[in-house]
Amino acid sequence: MTDTPSDIAERYRTMLMQRTGEERLVMGCAMHDTARAFVEASLREQHPHAPEDMIRKGIFLCFYGHEFDAQTRAKILTAIEQAVRPVSS
Repeated sequence: MTDTPSDIAERYRTMLMQRTGEERLVMGCAMHDTARAFVEASLREQHPHAPEDMIRKGIFLCFYGHEFDAQTRAKILTAIEQAVRPVSS
């Protein structure tokens, strides 16, 4: 679904394609960073005292959780939790 008139969408696409590949990549990375920051801020607002692994798991679930079956998702969440935990000697 789009509410953008087709002539405006085409004009926008033309403007984007006039940029170099590097410029488009930088724009995409900046948009991803912004989206991640919004998700993280939302998680921290909802759970102010959440440990770092909970925040990272929430970010993963928001962006990629729907792309994996339950078993794979559980393995990834476990790996995130283990990666954040301090290594005990």
